[in-house]
Amino acid sequence: MPNAILDPTGRAADAAASSLSALAPRPADLTGLRVGLLDNTKHNALLFLREVGSLLVSEHGVAEVSIVETKANFSVPVDESIVARYARECDVVVIGVGDCGSCSAAAVADGINFERAGLPAAVVLTDAFLSTGRMMAEVQGAPDYEWITTRHPMASLTPDEVRTRAEGLLPQILGTLAKAAA
Repeated sequence: MPNAILDPTGRAADAAASSLSALAPRPADLTGLRVGLLDNTKHNALLFLREVGSLLVSEHGVAEVSIVETKANFSVPVDESIVARYARECDVVVIGVGDCGSCSAAAVADGINFERAGLPAAVVLTDAFLSTGRMMAEVQGAPDYEWITTRHPMASLTPDEVRTRAEGLLPQILGTLAKAAA
């Protein structure tokens, strides 16, 4: 059950009413689908997401990749209007990159919000903030929610290192978003 005292989003009561009992249904693969990228404005997050999007198009038949929204504040989870916009314009979502405590917590909350709306979501966090992510998943009523973990930090990487990181994480992103890739 979500803990309202520990909930920095102020949404614990809402989460309790709509606990995540299952992930959104996964497509067999991403061929012909629309991928939405949620940029949380952390340094290198946009570069990472663009690299992932480019690889999804060139190597996995994704029809379209778009940044539907760039978060105004990386530490605040997306609201229902943003989730609804993604649900209209995308088939799956990639969220990144949780590279600090508040942005990691918000990224996990974002992933859970998209899953509740029926959108498969892949969230990327650095390994320094696993406990932050786990706490947010519990607060949101989804203690078993999983995300993709990469080494900390992401923000200080060079562009070539970010590209290498995106290539290395692509199989996990595919496995999170589609059944056949799992």
